[in-house]
Amino acid sequence: MNNTSNQVPEFFEGDADTNLLWQYVQSMSPDTMARLSKPMSSEVFQVMERNIVGLLGNLPSDHFGVTINTSRENLGRLLASAMISGYFLRNAEQRMVFEKSLQTAESHSSDVG
Repeated sequence: MNNTSNQVPEFFEGDADTNLLWQYVQSMSPDTMARLSKPMSSEVFQVMERNIVGLLGNLPSDHFGVTINTSRENLGRLLASAMISGYFLRNAEQRMVFEKSLQTAESHSSDVG
């Protein structure tokens, strides 16, 4: 994989000048990317891990020598799929935390009033 940071990988279809999402991702600082890439909880990490294992196959490595061969394009699609799943799960987790805090706030306000 010999891409420079300003080249668009093959699995991002379209011209870099017209792909605003790709430009936005490239403009993020490394700290922001690291923060967005980390799951907030072990539950999200476990779901992501199960998803990727499901995509690749679930043979136990202690009993099988598993080797996976793929093309660069397919690997890019797998990575993009994993990233999208991760962002979806992170958003779902943030919504769950928000709804729980909202419910807690509502129960506290009804106890006081």
